[in-house]
Amino acid sequence: MSIIDNRKAFHDYFIEERFEAGFVLEGWEVKAIRAGRAQIKEAYVLIRSGELYIIGMHISPLLTASTHIKPDPTRTRKLLLHANEIDKLIGKVERAGFTLVPLDLHYTKGRIKVEIGLAKGKKQFDKRETEKQRDWDREKQRLMRDKTR
Repeated sequence: MSIIDNRKAFHDYFIEERFEAGFVLEGWEVKAIRAGRAQIKEAYVLIRSGELYIIGMHISPLLTASTHIKPDPTRTRKLLLHANEIDKLIGKVERAGFTLVPLDLHYTKGRIKVEIGLAKGKKQFDKRETEKQRDWDREKQRLMRDKTR
């Protein structure tokens, strides 16, 4: 069950592989995400000393859930993956020129997970080609629908 999608990532990048990761959250952040107050459009994943961190993910605090602490909406959060997955990602990012972007937040067995994608950047002409293909698919569906009527 998806909470938030990052559509901008699919516009800006070719997604090669996907990985599901947990991440370290505080209590007020979980409540705010469940209320739908998170945003990952400008977020990215960074590798620091063999660990993955998500930077730029904005979680707006709820007024009722965070009365006793001073929340930081854009703090750096650590991602939780198996060591062999982290090693694989580090190798691809450093050698092959890939980047890591968050694709969506979702629930898995009651826990909030983030899906990260191993991505390669699109050039401007690739973005235009994707737009043309999407328009053609839409037109094709419209023609098929009108033909069956």
